[in-house]
Amino acid sequence: MLPSSPTSAYSLPLPAQWEHYALRMVSGWVAQPGLPPAYEPWLYQQPEHLALQQSPGERLHFFLEEPAENRTVAQLSVFLSADGTVARSPWQAPFGAVQLAPDLPAAALHALLTAAETALRERGVRHLTMRLPAFAYEPTTTARLAEVLRQRGYAVKLAEINHHLPLHQSFRAGLHPSERRRLLKCARHGLQFEQEPPLLLPLAYEFLRRCREEKGQELSMTLEQLQTLFRVLPQQVFLFSVRNPAGEWAALTVAIRVRKDVLYNFYPASPLAYNTFSPVVLLNAGLHAFGQASGIRLLDLGTSTLPEGLNRSLLQFKRHLGGVPGLKLTLEKALY
Repeated sequence: MLPSSPTSAYSLPLPAQWEHYALRMVSGWVAQPGLPPAYEPWLYQQPEHLALQQSPGERLHFFLEEPAENRTVAQLSVFLSADGTVARSPWQAPFGAVQLAPDLPAAALHALLTAAETALRERGVRHLTMRLPAFAYEPTTTARLAEVLRQRGYAVKLAEINHHLPLHQSFRAGLHPSERRRLLKCARHGLQFEQEPPLLLPLAYEFLRRCREEKGQELSMTLEQLQTLFRVLPQQVFLFSVRNPAGEWAALTVAIRVRKDVLYNFYPASPLAYNTFSPVVLLNAGLHAFGQASGIRLLDLGTSTLPEGLNRSLLQFKRHLGGVPGLKLTLEKALY
């Protein structure tokens, strides 16, 4: 059940040459397209996930519609800070920004952004930040969006290296010889990949927390937030593990099906005591097999960025897995 809150909807003006489009702005906790989208919405653009993003201020949702074709051609959700001077898309998600139909003209995208920026400016917003999906998800569409944002004066706040595994090829084919040896070592010692039930989340969370603590890192979510994620999105969020012959966990991860064709390895972890086995290699092999069996084309390994900068050892590990590097951008613009 999605949380209810007062919702207001407004029609925003567009230039005359785009009169065959309609732009709708909704102020409220969540909103969804009024017409069928001409794209498959990412999980993070769907009402169920938008409702989980705990922003302190107003939420504005923009939908560019093409009524004659009975379709929504673009959408953008932005979240305002408590004082209303900062807006972000997303607030708490791997990415947000504008999702658009592949055939949407650049000028129509400009019109949407002009109207959205004007609405934000009128509310006192001074800075807008957008975190785009990794280019590997939809290279052409994401590049078009990034170019339009550049033309509008958005600057790069953060440029990250994102790795992914294309699932049309075998997992072993891309492995570095050292990781192939570790994968064989895991097999020799009886380690096995498994999918775990959500009822084990409290134990899994403690395992993840200890693993991060060993490396001087913290989890970005509380146990309650993680449990809510599994409860609200049971078909998109999974718990996977590698267990030793005694049944103990050697590695864990939370994986998210961002769309029917993309799986994201969100929360991988393994104790330092297992470093000589590197069970995370087996964990990724299992995710690769799960993805292939589920008709998924891309396994997202994520970025290698820490608050203090690039995590070079993690970057090298993803390369050794056969990860294909790509770009992930966070852009910002001053609206005053």
